[in-house]
Amino acid sequence: MAQGNFSRVTEFILLGLSDTRELQVLFFTLFLLAYTMVLLGNLLIIVTVRTDPKLSSPMYFLLCNLSFMDICCTSITAPRMLVDLLSRRKAIVFEGCIAQLFFLHFVGSSEMFLLTVMAYDRYTAICKPLHYTAIMSRWACWALVSSCWAGGFLHSIIQTLLTIQLPFCGPNTIDNYFCDVPPVIRLACADIYVTQWLMASNSGLISLGCFLVLVTSYLFILATLQGRLTEGHWKALSTCASHVMVVTLFFVPCIFTYLRPFSAFPFDKYVCVIYTTFSPVMNPLIYTLRNNEVKESVWRLWKRCRV
Repeated sequence: MAQGNFSRVTEFILLGLSDTRELQVLFFTLFLLAYTMVLLGNLLIIVTVRTDPKLSSPMYFLLCNLSFMDICCTSITAPRMLVDLLSRRKAIVFEGCIAQLFFLHFVGSSEMFLLTVMAYDRYTAICKPLHYTAIMSRWACWALVSSCWAGGFLHSIIQTLLTIQLPFCGPNTIDNYFCDVPPVIRLACADIYVTQWLMASNSGLISLGCFLVLVTSYLFILATLQGRLTEGHWKALSTCASHVMVVTLFFVPCIFTYLRPFSAFPFDKYVCVIYTTFSPVMNPLIYTLRNNEVKESVWRLWKRCRV
């Protein structure tokens, strides 16, 4: 810590998921496997969608962007965690901690908005099929994705500014494997009552709001299809079911983490694993194994690569 009229924290110590060596080796193996699956699975989706003209619909354009966001989101936390699992001293400088916090919220909130857009895409395709191509035009898709990134940046910059204006002069130990808003601001040498509620209103309400919009869109879809399910509708509902699985894995832990005062629970860091690592692993599995068009495109890509 730098010395002066007061001591200011220049680095944080991450406690990680466990201090037991055997468990650290086990976690390293599991998370290395998970991170590899995230990279390979999502890269496969991106390459498949980009190279197959048959996957040119808005749904696959949005899926390609979701895969890119999954890679970015996991890469913000996983490499650092893997290094720390093999290190004795798990320190991160103050600036690095703030940067990790900023990019995690930037990409994470952008992904929340994108999942909401994907739900709107499914709603339009199923409930307004005659107007689908006009509503979800190429220009509209690019505008929606750009809005997701812009909304994510605005959210993240607010969170970051609220964090860096706090004084950090006391303990510097974070009971987690990455820097996030709740554990970081609990270390501030100031009254954080107002700040924590501002942050909860920001992150928590965004998570809850997007989740409610998603649930509402699926209720509208079910109400529209009630009593007149065709083979095409069953196919669409199957896609929606995959989307619901992704949404549940991603949003429920985020709502639990951010929509409450930032009191610490021992299992908070394990809840974080779900939306930072487990959900990005599941996305390529869900969207490839449950989607015949993607599976056929992957198979065609594999045959072209073997020639």
